[in-house]
Amino acid sequence: MDVYPFILDLGPLEITGYGIMMMVGFLAGGWLMSLELRRQGLREDYAAEITIAAVIGGVIGAKLWYVALTRDLDALLSRGGLVWYGGLIGGSIAVVLNGWRLRVPIRWTAHIVAPALAAAYALGRVGCFLVNDDYGVPTSLPWGMRFRQGLPPSTADNMHSLFGIPVPAGVDPSTVMAVHPTQIYETLAMLVAFAILWRLRKKEWGTGALFGVYLMFAGIERFLVEFVRAKDDRFLGPFTIAQLTSLILVAVGALVWSRLRNESSVDPGDYLKGRQASPVANPSTAK
Repeated sequence: MDVYPFILDLGPLEITGYGIMMMVGFLAGGWLMSLELRRQGLREDYAAEITIAAVIGGVIGAKLWYVALTRDLDALLSRGGLVWYGGLIGGSIAVVLNGWRLRVPIRWTAHIVAPALAAAYALGRVGCFLVNDDYGVPTSLPWGMRFRQGLPPSTADNMHSLFGIPVPAGVDPSTVMAVHPTQIYETLAMLVAFAILWRLRKKEWGTGALFGVYLMFAGIERFLVEFVRAKDDRFLGPFTIAQLTSLILVAVGALVWSRLRNESSVDPGDYLKGRQASPVANPSTAK
């Protein structure tokens, strides 16, 4: 199957499938968070606060991570060059700082965002597919796809020169090879993760334990898919830098879940309850 980029050319404005799905992912995540806040009887505005912080921090973090890996400073001003782990870290920092500003306990923020993160990531990977980016290694499976205008095109020459993937002798360098659609693999995997997290959110665990489950899902999914992705950052045999990061995510997630699942729930705070935060009394004037 030949797959081509999805681009809407509106004169001076060019809209890519990635941009569309990124927007859809953030909107869907915000909607899911608002549903959970409504179920808990808490202020739904916090979903919009989280979404805005995640957009700003996520894009900045994804860009900076990409530049750190490639040392390509021009990528800061380009439309591409976004790395998910950088986005996760940057977005997380921005969301935590915003919660701190509003005096929302971090464990409540973690609980609210867990299922939404899985759904948003699944939708974002559809965007990668629509721009023909982040595909896998060559395959002869029936669902293998050829990205003739990919980023970069999945030619035999690119497989060998950019990703260090062996190409059978005699294959013309310009041959467009069928590869694993790893973007679709990740979308399907994280939709399953979202469905499980959405059900688990009602369990009587300690506040924030659900975020640990999300981290484990995200780390395991990425660790496995990296084996069939076309990558040039393998540092130990078949293992990539992303897989090392994935193992750290799984370990952190397991720790968070084991520590918090039997803990008592924490108070959501005045902001989430829909009240203004109580002013702190001045010790010098308090009686």
